[in-house]
Amino acid sequence: MTSDDNDSHPKQKLRPRPSPRNGSQRQAPEKTGIAPRQVAARLLAAVVDRRVSLDGMLDAENGNPGYRALNEADRALVRAILNTSLRHLPRIQAIIDSLVESPLPDGARSLYHILVVAAAQILYLEVPDHSAVDLAVEQARLDPRSRRFAGLVNAVLRRLAREKVPHLTATHAVPVIPAWFFDRLSEVYGPERAARISESQLEPVAIDLTVKDDPPGWARRLGGRLLPTGSVRLPAFAGRVPDLEGFADGAWWVQDAAASIPARLFPDLAGRRVADLCAAPGGKTAQLAQAGAVVTALDQSANRLKRLEGNLARLGLAATTIATNLLDFKPAEAFDAVLLDAPCSSTGTIRRHPDVLWTKGPADIEKLAALQERLLRHAMTLVRPGGHLVFSNCSLDPCEGEEMVARALADAPGWSRVPLQPADWPGLEEAISPLGAFRTTPDMLKGEEGFPGGLDGFYAVLLQKG
Repeated sequence: MTSDDNDSHPKQKLRPRPSPRNGSQRQAPEKTGIAPRQVAARLLAAVVDRRVSLDGMLDAENGNPGYRALNEADRALVRAILNTSLRHLPRIQAIIDSLVESPLPDGARSLYHILVVAAAQILYLEVPDHSAVDLAVEQARLDPRSRRFAGLVNAVLRRLAREKVPHLTATHAVPVIPAWFFDRLSEVYGPERAARISESQLEPVAIDLTVKDDPPGWARRLGGRLLPTGSVRLPAFAGRVPDLEGFADGAWWVQDAAASIPARLFPDLAGRRVADLCAAPGGKTAQLAQAGAVVTALDQSANRLKRLEGNLARLGLAATTIATNLLDFKPAEAFDAVLLDAPCSSTGTIRRHPDVLWTKGPADIEKLAALQERLLRHAMTLVRPGGHLVFSNCSLDPCEGEEMVARALADAPGWSRVPLQPADWPGLEEAISPLGAFRTTPDMLKGEEGFPGGLDGFYAVLLQKG
């Protein structure tokens, strides 16, 4: 069956060609561009099939060896392919399913990832269609698991290249997040809001800055947009962050607008003793120190604390750092205020980290909510009477926010919520919940010309000990 024969069928049949006998093929030189596609397919498989976080694999020093062996241009291509594939994966899956007559067998996962990587390039990236097709076919030929299906790869992708517009139109209504999470969002926020949150994952990621002082002035100097949080959002093509005015002088630091909210919820902190309990990489620690607090910053990872210390040094700010498990931390004196930005499922950060929804599931959310409750209950013991505690995380799920906090408060005599007032947050009134907590979602904060919209999904609540 030739490729031309395949093209005449509505769908391609999964008919493997016989494998060539050993020695019957001569080794050809590697095609230019094949290496980054191979790495992208392997890393996509690690995320989707083995639930491995993408950040660690893309680390320039300790990440995946294949990725580290690439030059910077090829690394950038790998990142673009992976982020695009993961952001559009349900639609790409639906398109591949429509082009193949029968589902790919369980043993054809390598073939599946080759098709996804190529489809992402054809549908969403500025890669010539013929290059994406040819390199995918070569990738299949070089992979012993997929070699027999090289003809299928060629036929499917050639047809996709010809018919990309109809396929994109046909899958436009398919949510770009996994079905389990879309259903979960629909239960909490309703189907229409769930669809908006889903689509927000496709928006360009903004770069926001928290500045030490004079946000309007820094917005003017950097050509930025002043946000309701007091953050400065950089324009879409601002250039390299370290090259911007103010970076070397420590005038500001990069921090998503939503991530800057929790530290802003405390009353006056000047001269107050404050503990930042899960502090690294230090954006919130810097906010507390800049507000005049005497800060103790905790983190379980000594390496992450070193990064925090380096960030504070650039900013000219100071904090006492302690590497410890929070649950083991029992200071001699209680604090005036405590910030607990707890480890969570990170489902609010899908714009930046599209792998999150493929590496976590409902069981992970339940497990993390239980951990957060233990951490919150311990954090409550660290606050003096009359003091405040802010609990926050970047999850969209009430299981890790409203529901967990309600349980903790139910049997914590003397503790109460301090309701936030929508009027105090012009431009983000919709983010204040009926109980007076913050609940941002990625579809909030509309973009303006030259500036991306959106922000991370965050939950934050201010509590007080009576």
